Parts: sequence; C-alpha cells; structure tokens
Amino acid sequence: MIDTFEILDELKGAFEPSQAEALARLMGRLYKELANTVTKAEFVELTRVVNELSNNIKTLSERIDRLAEFQVKAEERFTKVEERLTRLEGVVEELAEAQKRTEERLTRLEKVVEELAEAQKRTEERLNELAEAQKRTEEELRELIGEHRKTREQLGNLSHTVGYVLEDRAYRGLPELLKRDFGIELIEPLRRDYIEIGRDQYEEVNIIGKARKDGKEIWIIGGCKSQLKKVDVDEFLKSIKRIEDFLQGEKLLIAVTYQTSPKVRRYVEEKGIKLYFSYEMPL
Repeated sequence: MIDTFEILDELKGAFEPSQAEALARLMGRLYKELANTVTKAEFVELTRVVNELSNNIKTLSERIDRLAEFQVKAEERFTKVEERLTRLEGVVEELAEAQKRTEERLTRLEKVVEELAEAQKRTEERLNELAEAQKRTEEELRELIGEHRKTREQLGNLSHTVGYVLEDRAYRGLPELLKRDFGIELIEPLRRDYIEIGRDQYEEVNIIGKARKDGKEIWIIGGCKSQLKKVDVDEFLKSIKRIEDFLQGEKLLIAVTYQTSPKVRRYVEEKGIKLYFSYEMPL
C-alpha cells in the first residue's frame, strides 16, 4: 500500500499545494483501481514502478529546489547588477552633466580667446600707430634739437657780441672813470687777453691793463657780464686766484655790467670790487 501523505509532501515541493493534493488523490484512486484489477505480481511490479516514479519525483523536486536556489542567487546577482547599473547610470548622468558644463565653459573660453585675440590685434595696431608716431616724434625731436643747437649757437654768438660790445665800451669809458674815482693814469690801453698759467693752460681775462697810482704801478683787472650774478662774482674771484702768482703787484678789481640786483651790488662791495654800469661809460 502506498503512503499518500508522503507522496503529498513530495509533490508539494514540486507543485502548488492544490496541484499536489490533486495528484496525490489521483494516485490514490489509481492505486485502488489497480489493486482490484491486477494480479499480485503485477501489483508488485506496479508498486515498484510507483516507487521509482516517486523517487524520480523526489529527485526532480531536489533539482527543482536547487534550480530555485540558483534562481534566487541569480536574482540576487541580477539585483546587484541592476544596482550597479543604476549607480553607473547616475555616474554617467553626472559625467554627461559635467561634460555639458565643460563644453559650456569651453565655449565661453573660446569666446574670451577670440575677444583677447581681437583686443591683441587692436593693441598691435595701436602699438604700430604709436611706434610710427614715436618715429615721427623722434624725427621732429632731432630736428628740434638741431634747431635748438642752432638757436643756442646764435644766442651764444649774440651773447658774445653783447659781451664784446660791453667790453669795448668799457675800454673806452673806464680810463676817464678810473681817473675820476681813483686818480689813476693808464700806462697801457685796457684790453682782453689770456694769461698763461701753465703749459698749454691759459686764463681768459675780459679787462686787463697797467696803470699808475700815487707813483706806483698797479694792475687793472676786470670782468664783464651783461647781467651780473653772484655766481659770476665768485667765478671772477676764482680766476683772480689762478692768475695771482703771474701778475705780481697791487691790483684794482672792477666789474662792468648792464644790470644787476641790489643784493649782488652789496656782495660786490663786500668783496672789494668796484662796480660800473654801462650807462656810466662816456660815449
């Protein structure tokens, strides 16, 4: 006799509960019908076949269980794969968004580069214009320097001319003034000259001459400046020191000018120099 409860338990492992119960009942009725119709030998054979069938069902159930377990593991792995794919999709979306931002920044950068290139072009053009203007300015400056040099030469010549005119007036007018103010008689005419103070060294003197005062010979030494300044007085005194050893004897120092300030007048008097103005010279 077959154990229908055992068969039912085995069938439940492979089929739905309702299906397993139906199969168990079917097998039970089949067993009863066969028990009434077959011989003992046939029944034994049938029992063996049913047992084999039961074993096969059990084996099938075990394989189904393993398959179900594999299916569960596969689903777990698939779930993990899906999770990784989901995360990967998120990463891809982030990368795509980052790529989009990068492209936008590159677009802006390209625009900035174009603007810088255009600005550089304008700057170079401006620099070329400035270089050309600088070239013209330098040419004009060279011309101006040339003109300035000519002007200075002309002014220098004019200054020399004015100075020479003043000296010439002094040569003619000083003898009478010196006689009036100091009782001096000239032994030789006043002149401009160079005093040799060393080998190839000379000191220029605007006014120089010999005179007699109270029976003694003295030197008349003077300087002429159209506008007498303190620095001119100092330079004149330095010149006197340089020629001191080469003109022995008493010296009368004089200065002749067209004009000067009261301050310079006082300074000239303090230094023992006699000051004469051009308007004092007899014509």
